[in-house]
Amino acid sequence: MTDITPAAAEIVQRAAGVIAARHRGDLAGAEKLLAAFGSEQDRTLGFYLLADLALGLVGAQSGQSVNDLVRELSLLLADGAQTPPV
Repeated sequence: MTDITPAAAEIVQRAAGVIAARHRGDLAGAEKLLAAFGSEQDRTLGFYLLADLALGLVGAQSGQSVNDLVRELSLLLADGAQTPPV
């Protein structure tokens, strides 16, 4: 992601802020950041780019390919969908 534009970097940072706010329990802040996206397309692009960046970082740290990480994530999601909530 070395060719990211300043506008794309801003929406990725906003997406990361939404996740950070939710994890610290600031639901109002997360909602405010979500509402600050200019459009649904910007929101989608921001979270897509954030996921792409995050998978790349995990892959670089673990030595796994992004394809392997996505496969593992898909299996975890499928398993979670099969497990009834506690």
